[in-house]
Amino acid sequence: MDGRRTVTDYTRPLLLGYARHDLYPSDEDVDRLRAELSKFAAVEGFAMGSIYVERRNFAPAALNALVESLNRYELTAVVIPGWHQLELIGDPERVKQEFERVTGARLILYNPGP
Repeated sequence: MDGRRTVTDYTRPLLLGYARHDLYPSDEDVDRLRAELSKFAAVEGFAMGSIYVERRNFAPAALNALVESLNRYELTAVVIPGWHQLELIGDPERVKQEFERVTGARLILYNPGP
């Protein structure tokens, strides 16, 4: 979370996001990802909430904050731009299964295609 203010449409279910900062060459690329995930959310019928960006040196701080938000607000979906985003935490399939079991939220894969 970078402190930027966003406008949220509370008539749609809220979608949170998760991504790793180190997988993008620059902060501008992370900003583009944020914009893409927001568009994805709108197309899929969600309002985009916070996108938690994990920094390698602080992992799993962003994931922990994401889980706290999911539990606090009883949210049910998180978008990630690829299963490789979970590799800092462990085996992506195991992390996915444990995450979904613990939070009750499903991980949605964002894949923009070619």
